[in-house]
Amino acid sequence: MSKPAMIHVTYIETTPEKLWEALTSGAFTQLYWFGRRIESAWSVGDPVRFYDSADDSLTDSGDVLVYDEPKTLAYTFKNESVKDVPASRVTFTIESAGPSVVKLQVVHDEITADQVEGWRIGWSPILANLKTYLETGKVLEISTP
Repeated sequence: MSKPAMIHVTYIETTPEKLWEALTSGAFTQLYWFGRRIESAWSVGDPVRFYDSADDSLTDSGDVLVYDEPKTLAYTFKNESVKDVPASRVTFTIESAGPSVVKLQVVHDEITADQVEGWRIGWSPILANLKTYLETGKVLEISTP
């Protein structure tokens, strides 16, 4: 029996390098992740931290598991506001899908079956915003998850 996971696949008109930058640059994540800034030194074992732009508070944390630029990025993920839930894992896989198109697969696993839908609801606007920003230079005007 397979373990529960949230899996999202999208195709983005961009380059693998630009998508990689969007996933690993704090200035970039703030644009599409509703004000959250990511910080890490990006070596396996290094901490990954997300900060809220409103008050610079730590919102999420984890550790780098895989850093294979610009193909695979994985880190543990812990929502800092939920203390009794263990860290999960997020894996981004980037593949070329044409001359100027990449396939992005996001797998959020190490979660329980009752968490899958919540993560799907949370990731959907973030990934839609990422795609829109990379393709148009604009972000969506939607409510935060």
